[in-house]
Amino acid sequence: MQFNKMDLADLRLFGTDGIRARAGEFPLDDSTVFTIGAALGKVFSELLERSPRFVIGRDTRESGDQIRSAVCTGAASSGAECEDAGVITTPGVAYITNRFDFDAGIVVSASHNPFEDNGLKFFLPSGKKLDEKYERQIERHVFSSDQAVDLTRSRYVENSDNQDRFADSYLAHLLDRFDGSSLENLRIAVDCANGAAFQLAPELLARLGANVVLTNADPNGRNINLDCGSLHLEKLQKAVVDSRADIGVAFDGDADRVLFVDESGEIVDGDATVWIIAKQLLSEGKLVNRKVVATVMSNIGLEIALAGIGVDLMRVNVGDKYVLEALLDSEAELGGEQSGHIIIPEIGLVGDGLMTMVYVLRAMRSTGLKLSKLASGFVRYPQVLLNVSVAEKRPFELVERIATEKAAVEAELRGSGRLLLRYSGTENLARVMIEGKDQATIERQAHRLGAVIQNELGSVAG
Repeated sequence: MQFNKMDLADLRLFGTDGIRARAGEFPLDDSTVFTIGAALGKVFSELLERSPRFVIGRDTRESGDQIRSAVCTGAASSGAECEDAGVITTPGVAYITNRFDFDAGIVVSASHNPFEDNGLKFFLPSGKKLDEKYERQIERHVFSSDQAVDLTRSRYVENSDNQDRFADSYLAHLLDRFDGSSLENLRIAVDCANGAAFQLAPELLARLGANVVLTNADPNGRNINLDCGSLHLEKLQKAVVDSRADIGVAFDGDADRVLFVDESGEIVDGDATVWIIAKQLLSEGKLVNRKVVATVMSNIGLEIALAGIGVDLMRVNVGDKYVLEALLDSEAELGGEQSGHIIIPEIGLVGDGLMTMVYVLRAMRSTGLKLSKLASGFVRYPQVLLNVSVAEKRPFELVERIATEKAAVEAELRGSGRLLLRYSGTENLARVMIEGKDQATIERQAHRLGAVIQNELGSVAG
């Protein structure tokens, strides 16, 4: 495929989390995926001055095999070798890439998206995602390529013994963090989202001696994330209560995130999980600089709870990419998002739902406390989110009435709440998010500020 070279600087395949689209459509049509694989092989061949070795894993979507075949066949056309790790989690691929000395890891997954979508992510041996400069190189190769596409013969190494070896090594890596303890007499309800964790999660828990109540672990290629997993916790909440489980665990499609349900059926989200793990690490002397990284969307209750144990919360933009950057820059030992992406740099640089589960279960076992008790001390503050349609996106601080009203609301919230005011990146909307102790009060504050924004910048509040 060839594009006008003057437009190459503006053409993009990669978003903040790799390439993601409807499977079978550009850029996940066969010929483009082949060209992406060829570009990846070319970039790494030039970088390493030798033929690169890649490992590839996928989730359970029906389009995964076709995409795996096309990207590996393309990579092979540039002299690369691809080894198939089979169905495995995204963090599993990141771990294998380093453990078995591959030059890069390739993940075929669209995470929590429905089965119609798919995607490609690339990992370096360090566990970091591919640097943006290499993403730009791949994009330039793809958009300027006139290479013939030959998909008649798949070219990747498929070895079931190696797939078993990869999975066993990853499980051993997870088990090492449990310090030899047992989960005997603990009943755990697990929702695998019909995704990549459907074999690994029950096997890990079985090796730890847990009594597992397993749901959504029967993938058919089309039921991944379908009314299940970390985006749909209602059935897991019922399963926990009905089975009298001690804890419920819900993964997303590629198991890089996890959410929990306590013994009463109450949701324990990513903020509460960060709180639990922070306390555990602190008790083990592993939160040395007493800093935790979260995003601007994390509840102020987490910030207040952490401050109560002498830990600072650093906030970054939404996205595990930004969480990781702040972790590495600050040398903090823990970061996470409300969605359940938790990163513990000592273990790896990728959000890992299975590893997060291990840490939460380890905290339960070492303290002897139920999950609800572990989460206590973190009080979620009420939140309101108001969208205001705008005709233009002038900086808020340059609009006097908005800046004045914003300062007034922040003064009212000081010490007991927070205001986040930002523009949508994709729509003509100003987003007003306020957290505070009283729902009625913060709703009045949000509508007050929203009315000023509407009067100054245009259109109707929604």
